Amino acid sequence: MKQEAEFVLDASITMTWCFVDVASAYADTVLTRLRHASALTPGIWPLEVCNALAVAERRGRIDQAGVSRFLTALSALPILVQPERPERAFNNILALARQYALSSYDASYLDLAMRYGLPLATADARLKEAAQAAGVAIYLNDD
Repeated sequence: MKQEAEFVLDASITMTWCFVDVASAYADTVLTRLRHASALTPGIWPLEVCNALAVAERRGRIDQAGVSRFLTALSALPILVQPERPERAFNNILALARQYALSSYDASYLDLAMRYGLPLATADARLKEAAQAAGVAIYLNDD
């Protein structure tokens, strides 16, 4: 990791910053925190963001100019992408996916949070439940 991250950022939070109809106070607070902290994401994160944007564009939710504006704003944030080696995916991430009934994509966020001892910022209920079961804190959760 190039610089110290404060939390692991899930794509479910990232995409709320793009679409007003799924915005939340929690996601807005996470975004505000990125003014003074950095976030860590697994290598799948950019692909998940691009996929969500491509699907939204096909469905007429956003146009190319909107995608471009969002990606420009996103690129300015202190979000660090941690690439994964295939061996990690084939072993650790697959094991977490099995253990917590997650997609391998969601398990990659959980794995990263566990590996670096960081809390996880997510809007995904199943991932949140798995994180809590695994002893991973939910970012900014005061419970």
